[in-house]
Amino acid sequence: MQFKYPELLWALFLLLIPIFIHLFRLRRFKKTPFTNVKLLQKVVSESRKSNTLKKWLLLMTRLLLFSALILAFAQPFLANTKALAVKETVIYLDNSFSMWAKQVDETLINNAVQELLKSIPENSTFSLFTNTDEHKDVELIDIRNTLLNIAPTAKQLNLEEIELKARTFFSGNKNTVKNLIVISDFQNHMSPKAYTVDSTIQKHYVNLSGSDLENIAIDSCYISKPGIENIELTTVLSATPNIERAPVSLYNKDRLIAKTAALFENGKSEVTFTITANDLILGKLEIIDKGLPYDNHLYFNIDQKEKPKVLAIGNSPSNFLKRIYTDGEFEFSSFSLKNLNYRDLENQNLILLNGLDSFPNSLIASISSFVGNGGSLVIIPSGNANIDSYNQLLTSTSLGALLEGLNSENAITKIAFSHPLYEQVFEKSIRNFQYPKVNRFYKLKSNAPPVLSYQNGDAFLVGNNGLYLFTAALDNENSNFQQSPLIVPTFLKMGMNSLKRSDIYYVLDGPTTIDISRKMAKDHILKVTKGEQEFIPQQKNHANKVSLHFNGNPTEDGIFTISENGMALRHISFNYPRQESELVFMDLDNAQITSKQNSITTLFKALENDNRITELWKWFVILALFFLLIEVLVIKFLK
Repeated sequence: MQFKYPELLWALFLLLIPIFIHLFRLRRFKKTPFTNVKLLQKVVSESRKSNTLKKWLLLMTRLLLFSALILAFAQPFLANTKALAVKETVIYLDNSFSMWAKQVDETLINNAVQELLKSIPENSTFSLFTNTDEHKDVELIDIRNTLLNIAPTAKQLNLEEIELKARTFFSGNKNTVKNLIVISDFQNHMSPKAYTVDSTIQKHYVNLSGSDLENIAIDSCYISKPGIENIELTTVLSATPNIERAPVSLYNKDRLIAKTAALFENGKSEVTFTITANDLILGKLEIIDKGLPYDNHLYFNIDQKEKPKVLAIGNSPSNFLKRIYTDGEFEFSSFSLKNLNYRDLENQNLILLNGLDSFPNSLIASISSFVGNGGSLVIIPSGNANIDSYNQLLTSTSLGALLEGLNSENAITKIAFSHPLYEQVFEKSIRNFQYPKVNRFYKLKSNAPPVLSYQNGDAFLVGNNGLYLFTAALDNENSNFQQSPLIVPTFLKMGMNSLKRSDIYYVLDGPTTIDISRKMAKDHILKVTKGEQEFIPQQKNHANKVSLHFNGNPTEDGIFTISENGMALRHISFNYPRQESELVFMDLDNAQITSKQNSITTLFKALENDNRITELWKWFVILALFFLLIEVLVIKFLK
């Protein structure tokens, strides 16, 4: 038992005063002679004994009466140490897409909000944060409307991030009880790989889960078969095991252009649509199901292709390059050095220096400026290359330096399959292959990563990020590389990578970069719009293109228009990541937490019981009245 005002207990010492008075009272008795007092003495003796008992009873009842009153004014109570400590409460409310799953007739998030509004005491101060918002030291009335209008988000904090963010809301006082309440459905992707548990924070998990969860999701789509007239678009869907089929619709803007049914096997399905190749497609794939709403549609767009501009400069024949860089995919041109117009260089995406014996200083300066502005460069040496002239150019491009020419036949036997140039080119590593060879090559000193190498370990092709160098001439007299199967994917990827083409859609889970083949006027910028929404992405102007970087914007899915001064240039589509569609949840039985509940109301009742203080002063007042009643009865009935 503890007391709110323990200093009043000193008043108990005042109870000694009536005790002393009772024990040491100074009452004097007179002796009165009487003739025959034998009978009277007996009566007086009996009366004195009765009077003494009555006085002792009155003394005890009065002492107990005053003791009960003193204890009542000291306000005694019963409580554990946790109930007496100052408490700090931080609540994390998961508002990710998975919380919009249905539970009976309502979503998990709406049920959670209603329970919070009923369970949190009106005048209590707490902090609350979601995946997107935070509110520190507020009362329920301050954020009631915010909770009622909470919006879904693709962002999802894992448990480590939740705990780290919660620490910023708690004070540094070590004597307070810090309660962190995590309200979520605890999907598997919320579990961090490993993190240090903070023992100073009492974690209470409220695990919400939908009943009989069913969900169908459009996971992705891609062009499975490009063509001149028609394109095949493949859509990948997933579903919970108890779903067998679902209709899938394809829209171009708001017009329905195709519809089919997805048949699920082991929770997966693929459907294919055939669309016209030359049409502008602002597409949306759509399904209807009772599960999560955010993954029922997927946006994509197919714009007209932008052709990379490729320029070959050299005295050697460029027929093999013309066969690779066809008119349908590229804008290819070829000039000898004496017929070259230097003004054309800045308009190119890729320049190939093919078989030049040496480079004029003016060309070196122009190529250096072109590379500095983001252009791509491929250098194919001549069999009679001027090494000093080549090294002057290579120094400006950081590709290394040629050392000497060697007249030695050498086979090209090593392929760097993991190099970005060969990404998605080979299905598997090739072991048995008719390797091309060269009769003369140059020794190279370079830090650039090798792409193709000779059997003796020297590099045949090095480079990355749009800058490449061959160490041997590719004419038929020196090499049979032009007849090798490697030549097409090698030069084709160099050309395609020189102008980064946009995918048919992007995912809003990280930075995205695309190139727009556009020579921008001075002070012009590109804007991205969708309806009334408009923003300016981070952009970098090059001589012949603009690189756009998306990171943080946009924040919602849809098809956006990229425009310059109100003129639409192209479109770009964004979709939410689909990890929330995986309805797989964590096992919290072995989690290092203080408590786990399935209801917010139950948790707050448990916390209220932990904080309960039982006041006893009323019982002591009742006890004082009881002793007062006993005193009255003793005075009235004990003669």
